[in-house]
Amino acid sequence: MENLHDKRKVYDKSQLIESEIKQNPIEQFRDWFMEAGENPNISEANAMAVSTVEEDGCPRTRMVLLKAYTFEGFIFYTNYDSKKGRAIEKTHKACLHFFWPSLERQIIIKASLERVAENLSDGYFHSRPKGSQLGAVVSPQSREIPNREFLESKLKELEKEYEDMEVPRPENWGGYIAKPYEIEFWQGRPNRLHDRIVYELQEDFDWKISRLAP
Repeated sequence: MENLHDKRKVYDKSQLIESEIKQNPIEQFRDWFMEAGENPNISEANAMAVSTVEEDGCPRTRMVLLKAYTFEGFIFYTNYDSKKGRAIEKTHKACLHFFWPSLERQIIIKASLERVAENLSDGYFHSRPKGSQLGAVVSPQSREIPNREFLESKLKELEKEYEDMEVPRPENWGGYIAKPYEIEFWQGRPNRLHDRIVYELQEDFDWKISRLAP
């Protein structure tokens, strides 16, 4: 057994206090996201974990890329028939998680999910490189396949078929918007007394702001 007891660091880069935060969590997210995007040590500030609950009651987490955000919510794209898609269609909920170690920050977002309008999915799909479009058509995401060659052979066939044609967006591929009802901002602090500020959506669509013990 490898002993990891001494693998620790001191968190002392910043603070998160009530007098300095935004009253709307999307504005607070925007500020942190922009800082993360400008940090040279963070290669993909929009990388986020998406956790869903599967039929056996166990959560499953995977990394995806945030593609847009508005005051309404956070948008990402996937195969609707994938494991994440099937879980979302059943529960219509997910937890999003951003972690930026270089800034000693993380954000946890509990949200209700729904599909974005088809024209938005069409627009994003056709903005992608053609190879990525074909990859979305080729892959029966989360389904068992015989081998790697199965995918590569199918890709070659489609490359020929759509060599001079636009690739149509698959009906089972598109976007979700995650509409948050709880957002927690975590800032690392010394002595493990981290700052945790949580925003909770109220019935009047205002946000209640609270501090949680670390």
